[in-house]
Amino acid sequence: MITGTGVVKTFKQRGKVLGAREVRALRGVDFAIPKGGAASFIGESGCGKTTLGRIIAGLEAYDEGEVAIDGVSMSALKPKHRQPHFRKIQMIHQDPYSALNPTRTIHQTLHAPLTLRAGQTGRPRSWVDERAAEVLSLVGLDPGTVLSRYPHQLSGGMRQRVVIARALTVDPEMLVADEAVSMIDVSLRLGILSLLKDLRERLGVSVLFITHDVATARYIGGDGELYVIYRGQVVERGAVDTIIADPVHPYTQSLLSAIPVLHGLEQPSEQPVVPLESLDESRFDDGCLFARRCPFRGERCAEERPLLQITEGVPQEHACFYPERRSVIARPMSEV
Repeated sequence: MITGTGVVKTFKQRGKVLGAREVRALRGVDFAIPKGGAASFIGESGCGKTTLGRIIAGLEAYDEGEVAIDGVSMSALKPKHRQPHFRKIQMIHQDPYSALNPTRTIHQTLHAPLTLRAGQTGRPRSWVDERAAEVLSLVGLDPGTVLSRYPHQLSGGMRQRVVIARALTVDPEMLVADEAVSMIDVSLRLGILSLLKDLRERLGVSVLFITHDVATARYIGGDGELYVIYRGQVVERGAVDTIIADPVHPYTQSLLSAIPVLHGLEQPSEQPVVPLESLDESRFDDGCLFARRCPFRGERCAEERPLLQITEGVPQEHACFYPERRSVIARPMSEV
């Protein structure tokens, strides 16, 4: 199990024109992903979901808070002692075209980590080739056809399957899939999603899916938890089906309003409008991060920042002073 408490990450940017500035990527995020479980992070671009995924995979350092793997605090360990723990977590990157070295065959790509693994575990060299063929079969590829090929000789879907196979070479306990199907042809996406779901069931690995697409999150981890992230803060957290059916935070409601439907209960003109972007979010620096865009804000929202909580009649955690099931429509600021 991997857990996080109060995780904070700030990026410092230097620029000759605009000068130095700080970007708060994460603002005290808590999470818990059990072994064999599923979780999904959703939110708009720049909300911090990928940064959080990279921290979980050990690819990014965090400034404050705590991350623990199987109860072991990573902050308490020296960097070299963290590696065996983070090896249990493997990342599946968004772009299968840049994730593989174009000068190496698939055999060479899988051979390197497997050779290292064989040396660490005392396995014979013959195990390397056997395991390479095994992980390719696990992801639905024919070893005899694929091993001798270079990445450019494979389709986008096949490349992503090779990326997943490479992640499986170290027998991970968790796969972090960062927009793993966004750059793949639409006709191939369901196959990759079904593969991840199948691996979770067959191998017992946890799956963390980072996405913009609510439907994808529901398909991958319908029995897991959904984390809705806005400007580095989790604004709603709970069972996937519960949040999709009855969201109570205005930001979550605006995300779900983007899903096409054939028939709605209300006409768009009757629905409160949530702007897609904000022109002056600094006005509410001390209050709710979503206040500038929220049509339901009150005076308290400008002065106090809501934290995740569970209130009477609402089963999921939410960071809103006025949680309510409502229907909204999202529109560009220029149209508001």
